[in-house]
Amino acid sequence: MSARPDAATATAATLVETAPAVTAAEAADPCCAAPLPVLGRDVTVPLVTGGEVTYAALDYAASAPALQRVWDDVAAYAPYYGSVHRGAGYLSQLSTDLFENSRATVAEFLDCRPGDQVVFTRSTTDSLNLLAATLPADCQVFVFETEHHASLLPWRDARVTYLNAPRTPGQAVATLERALADRDPYGPALVCVTGASNVTGELWPVKELAAAAHAHGARIVLDAAQLAPHHPVSVQDLDVDWIAFSGHKLYAPFGSGVLAGRADWLQDSEPYLAGGGASRKVARRADGGVDVEWHTTAARHEAGSPNVIGVYSIASACKALTEAGFDQLVARERHLIAKVRAGLAEVPEVRVLSLFGDDAPRVGVISFVVEGWNSSHFAAALSAEHGIGVRDGLFCAHPLVRTLLGSDPQDPGECGAPEAAPGERSLNAIRVSFGAGTPDEHVERFVGAVKELVRDGAQWKYRTEDGRCVPDRG
Repeated sequence: MSARPDAATATAATLVETAPAVTAAEAADPCCAAPLPVLGRDVTVPLVTGGEVTYAALDYAASAPALQRVWDDVAAYAPYYGSVHRGAGYLSQLSTDLFENSRATVAEFLDCRPGDQVVFTRSTTDSLNLLAATLPADCQVFVFETEHHASLLPWRDARVTYLNAPRTPGQAVATLERALADRDPYGPALVCVTGASNVTGELWPVKELAAAAHAHGARIVLDAAQLAPHHPVSVQDLDVDWIAFSGHKLYAPFGSGVLAGRADWLQDSEPYLAGGGASRKVARRADGGVDVEWHTTAARHEAGSPNVIGVYSIASACKALTEAGFDQLVARERHLIAKVRAGLAEVPEVRVLSLFGDDAPRVGVISFVVEGWNSSHFAAALSAEHGIGVRDGLFCAHPLVRTLLGSDPQDPGECGAPEAAPGERSLNAIRVSFGAGTPDEHVERFVGAVKELVRDGAQWKYRTEDGRCVPDRG
């Protein structure tokens, strides 16, 4: 390509500049490292009791705030935005270069194997539905009931075996091995497993599960939506066949996702979407029909105009996290996890939900229930009276939350708040989640607010409206 303006050259060729220098104190004690700058860190919100407070965003597991670094990179590129792959114009060529550089950045971030493909999608859900559409005939799918619905539900055209929730990592591996050994007929098989639970935050034994899958002739896809923002993820080290994750949980807005891994099933299947970009050649036949030759590259499953800015934001986030250093990010997050768990442990009415026990390694995702409280009521009070944003419900992981709450599998419940009035029992939980942009003050405020609500009760009256518990302003 010809020479470009300086700003565009930096954007397309290098994607991002270097991360801020690490101070000597931070290098000596990673727990002291400052949180990464994110958008919204200074936003104030009104309290129902009067006044305003700086918002404490503790719902990272749903959507993490955008890194300031990502936002700045996108803003620098935005004037040069153009459609990719099919334009002769300068901006189109530049955008194509940036789009494919982003693909290479993601492959490096995931430590992909030579020959692996990186396909850009809309989300983890979209990625796993894409993979489901590529399964060979008679493929059996094995998935634990503990999965998020994004990885629990896409396998509608396959024979699916749902495995019971294990209570230890070793039990998870043993359960999978038994199921794979007993399958009949012994044909193609796929295992789908999460890397970190979106409910408990607990890390799953992915490497051991991958070894078990491969020992029994199966492949494995890793749902890394909750893992990739918190820990380094290596396709080669974990020995998984595919990885799926979402940009919006990786501090990258604009609705984009990734499916990365082995190319053969992707190349052998019909395109996920039929249309421009996926087709290499289209010609009319003498009988009036149409012959299509599809791409064999990642473009085969990227029909239509791609989300260039969403893709670039993912690449920018990958670079920012890598340059910040996962060792420091993980150490600081463990520091925050310890603060939250220690604070909640001081409240006898609080029960933290867990599959593998208190000592299990985890990311910054913690779910709990409070004795005597409807979870929706408690979450609403945290927001309205303390300016703290958490989540309540079943977190699009209904079977898992029901198992953890010890409820009947047929009990009603929704991803959001159920139709239950404040004080009534509810089949849901409260989830607090945090990450690289969370300051200590936010988790300290959260723990203090929990203690205050349990001790003194809510200061305001609440009612249920459209399935949500809200302050009663009438």
